[in-house]
Amino acid sequence: MSDPNLNLVRSYLTDLQELICSRIKRYESSKCFIIDDWDRKIGSSNGAGSSRVLEDGQIFEKVGINFSDVQGDRLPESATTMRPELAGASFQAMGVSLVIHPLNPHVPTTHMNVRFIHVSPNSGQAVWWFGGGFDLTPYYGYDEDAIHWHQNAKIACDRIEPNLYQAYKKACDDYFYLPHRKEARGIGGIFFDDISLDGFDKSFALIQSVGDQFMDAYEPIIERRKDSPFTDAQRQFQLYRRGRYVEFNLVYDRGTLFGLQSNGRTESILMSLPPKVRWDYNWSPKVGSQEALLYERFLQVQDWVSMQAE
Repeated sequence: MSDPNLNLVRSYLTDLQELICSRIKRYESSKCFIIDDWDRKIGSSNGAGSSRVLEDGQIFEKVGINFSDVQGDRLPESATTMRPELAGASFQAMGVSLVIHPLNPHVPTTHMNVRFIHVSPNSGQAVWWFGGGFDLTPYYGYDEDAIHWHQNAKIACDRIEPNLYQAYKKACDDYFYLPHRKEARGIGGIFFDDISLDGFDKSFALIQSVGDQFMDAYEPIIERRKDSPFTDAQRQFQLYRRGRYVEFNLVYDRGTLFGLQSNGRTESILMSLPPKVRWDYNWSPKVGSQEALLYERFLQVQDWVSMQAE
């Protein structure tokens, strides 16, 4: 089993951030990313990174693409849920995390993350693992988009091992779920955590495959939906559904908890939140509406890769 190469991981992650920024920028010729390079130390934690944020574009209301490389002498509690024996160990965590909130309600919100954690226990050998995935949060559902999204998620997994997609899809469906609402956040995708597969090389190849496939999964959906006309009522529904996104990120998301528990940089951690959102008391969609269809079909677990678009 090959030893982990932290420099190789870091180089890939910074290149991935640059690549995705350049592909997003094609849609926003009159807007520039705010580039916020940071280096900070708080107590026993220190780290550096670069936050890239684009706001108020013609297509994207907010895009946040963050790279971070953080070290500390005590692994956060959120990272030891499955590995309690590592509580109190020193660590290094690096990753790229992004969230894209489009302006048009017909273009879904999306999230992608790839990350690497290296832990040095007080006794014993160092431990490492990868995590990541991508998921889609539509406001108005389209079978064509859902099928395409999951086909690309499967492609990313199949490059590495044929049986990974189904396991990682289920993990995504289970993870991006709001128990207090009893509903999914979106149509899912793939999610994996605490994995090392057959060693560093294969595990690293997986996050590369996921990172490299992400824009191929998302861009065709942007192209199909970005010029769709929408009403104010549809815009208000989008803002209402964004409330679910906020609830998940602030209550359940392990990445958010990891960042806050490790004394991370708050602006970078919370850049995933949408710029505008609303909550309406006891709201429900009208029977037979497009909004109702989202709940009845697209927020239910589906075997999208086996379907054919009508």
